[in-house]
Amino acid sequence: MDSVRIDKWLWAARVFKTRTQAADACSGGKVKIQGSRVKPSREVKEGDEIEVQFPLIKKIFQVKQAAKNRVSAKVVGEIAIDLTPPEETEKLEMYRQLNYERRDRGTGRPTKKDRRQINDLKYPESD
Repeated sequence: MDSVRIDKWLWAARVFKTRTQAADACSGGKVKIQGSRVKPSREVKEGDEIEVQFPLIKKIFQVKQAAKNRVSAKVVGEIAIDLTPPEETEKLEMYRQLNYERRDRGTGRPTKKDRRQINDLKYPESD
């Protein structure tokens, strides 16, 4: 197998949960091959570099093998190489830590005043 559709490959490599999500990302301009936007029907072949823009980070993959069937999570390394820079992963981890809320067990739901204080901390208004 020499080539496969980009939406099928993204789904097979477990970049997206469904093929529809992969096709929508391609149609929306979130997927690039060699720096140019692609349609879902674009064929990918071994050695192509794919950029996928997610809401917080940009992931970069290199195609090792054109697979049209979904593979298990353990085998993803055989069809794709993740070239995402570590800064992108750190950015995602930092966002997760910033959005983390901890409440002691048994304290119940936050009151209206508590919720306003939490929102003021999470989303400070720029003056």
